[in-house]
Amino acid sequence: MQKITTFLWFDDKAEEAINFYVSIFKNSRILSASRSGEGRFFSGTFQLEGQEFMALNGGPVYHFTPAISLFVDCQNQAEVDNLWNRLLEGGKESQCGWLTDRFGLSWQIVPSVLGKLLSDPDPAKAGRAMQAMLKMKKLIIADLEKAHAGS
Repeated sequence: MQKITTFLWFDDKAEEAINFYVSIFKNSRILSASRSGEGRFFSGTFQLEGQEFMALNGGPVYHFTPAISLFVDCQNQAEVDNLWNRLLEGGKESQCGWLTDRFGLSWQIVPSVLGKLLSDPDPAKAGRAMQAMLKMKKLIIADLEKAHAGS
């Protein structure tokens, strides 16, 4: 077990969420599940891309907020598109590559190249990329690169 593990509190859909997330990400699997005496799912552990998480059906006491999100580094536009579309099923899109999935968990679906564009030593190029990003919901690499280049 890794030293620090993200713990996700769901009202009553932890098992559904785990199955959904594991179906989306490669190198992902369910590690364990505990059930009540009646067979209802209580808690479980799972991995997404090798990162371990814990999930609990804790009831309606706590809810997710965008103050905590899962940041996904995407290598290309196809990966951005796939993850964005899958995680958005039943959810809600937001600005700058953020979305909230149908379980209320916030995700940032971000192409790797964005960091390079935003940290360009030329402040004009970085600024144009930033301004383009701020106008987007799903991040489009070609549009970010075009803004960065000033064309």
